Amino acid sequence: MDTALLHPASNGMKKIFILLGNTDRETSAGSFADEYEMGAKEAGHNVHRINIGELSFDPILHKGYKEIQELEPDLLRVQEEIKWADHIVILYPNWWCSMPAILKGMFDRIWLPSFAFNFKKDKEGNRTSKLIKLFKGKSARVIVTTGSHPIMIWFHFGDFTNEIMRGILGFSGISPVRLTTLGPSEGATEKCKEQWRNKVYKLGKRGI
Repeated sequence: MDTALLHPASNGMKKIFILLGNTDRETSAGSFADEYEMGAKEAGHNVHRINIGELSFDPILHKGYKEIQELEPDLLRVQEEIKWADHIVILYPNWWCSMPAILKGMFDRIWLPSFAFNFKKDKEGNRTSKLIKLFKGKSARVIVTTGSHPIMIWFHFGDFTNEIMRGILGFSGISPVRLTTLGPSEGATEKCKEQWRNKVYKLGKRGI
């Protein structure tokens, strides 16, 4: 299921940041990250990539947001890549109708005021509920692999991508945020897997 192969990319080259959100590269998500990266580079896009399994950071907010938890160098690096990019591509497997815990922990740590968003202040300098979205002008693609058929997951459990699509990326002004779900991976034929790889490769070439 793909919510967008709807609009052609512009003729201009993009700065694309690819984030593999599974610690294991030898997976379907890892192979699709490879395909997207290859297609984007062959088309001439400027591509940076980070594999979350190669980062060193604490994914736990030990005091929630009550205290400032200093970001590790690898998390600062991810922030810089997101700020740099025109287009962000995030790939991960669907585990229990959500993203892997380490990926959610990364967002818990880095998706902070003054980085992804801010709130306007009133004349007295007090924070209001008026949201300032700091990532307007950026776009994103979320690629999720599933063991079961994506339609059946939606039917039984509802939207399993709302958290990242709207609650995280959309909240900061990233638009459009496009979704590609690929599954069921269990029992998929090699022909089917090749079709998926080719699809993702073409998305990379178009930079969408």
